[in-house]
Amino acid sequence: MVNTILKVAAVTSLVLGGIVVAATVFTAKEIDNAGDNLGKKIHN
Repeated sequence: MVNTILKVAAVTSLVLGGIVVAATVFTAKEIDNAGDNLGKKIHN
């Protein structure tokens, strides 16, 4: 019983951690693209 709860908790934390990492990477790329576009507008 306790082992099952621990396994479920471990899997859940891994899945949520993966989602957080993926969202962070996606957001960083979007911010980088926005910065590139802003830089192009300023320099042209």
